Amino acid sequence: MTELLYQTDSYLKEFEARVTAVDGNRVALDRTVFYPAGGGQPSDTGTLSWNKGQAQVIEVRKEGDTVWHTLGGEPPPAGSLVKGVLDWERRYQLMRTHTALHILCGVIWRDYGALVTGGNMEPLKARMDFELEHMTTDFAEEVERKINKEVAAARPVKVSFLPREAAFQIPDLIRTKINLLPPAIQQVRVVEIEGLDLQADGGTHVANTKEVGHIRVVGHTSKGRINKRLRIELDE
Repeated sequence: MTELLYQTDSYLKEFEARVTAVDGNRVALDRTVFYPAGGGQPSDTGTLSWNKGQAQVIEVRKEGDTVWHTLGGEPPPAGSLVKGVLDWERRYQLMRTHTALHILCGVIWRDYGALVTGGNMEPLKARMDFELEHMTTDFAEEVERKINKEVAAARPVKVSFLPREAAFQIPDLIRTKINLLPPAIQQVRVVEIEGLDLQADGGTHVANTKEVGHIRVVGHTSKGRINKRLRIELDE
């Protein structure tokens, strides 16, 4: 089982851990700040170093309760003490981008009552699909104005953990069309943009909407009769 340090502090840039298992060029650690790909957010990258070597972390995946780090070189042996360092520029861009998507989702839900049907992101670029019948350039421009108003509002972004039963008492906590929370998850991580958005979410976020910076809506597409896509980009 891997302790997920990023879930309580998205700003941790480095850490020490013990290698609990080795599988080819993958290592499992007892704790990690590396985010494993999931929920539309790509995995983190960075480096692992130990007393006799160093390797790039090129991919991170979670399998059950264990986080596996794929290395671009020979792995350390099981039992080794390692130091992990994030590619912080990339991580911070993903934090800004993920929070931007929550701002977008919050505005669309608050003002238009539309559920999310899908989404994906990369550093400073993302797309989100909504259960909407109509999509126009005027609508996209209106949404852009509204989401940047929320950035400028400098709303705090908070993380908490709730028992599953208590979490599901919160109306609209699951904002996706399909509930993606497996029954085995008994503690639900909740991300709140104060006064705007509250969602079950496992990803990394900035602490305040002002850190997101200016958001541009750069495209809109119809993906079906009641499925419309908005694409966003963030300034560097």
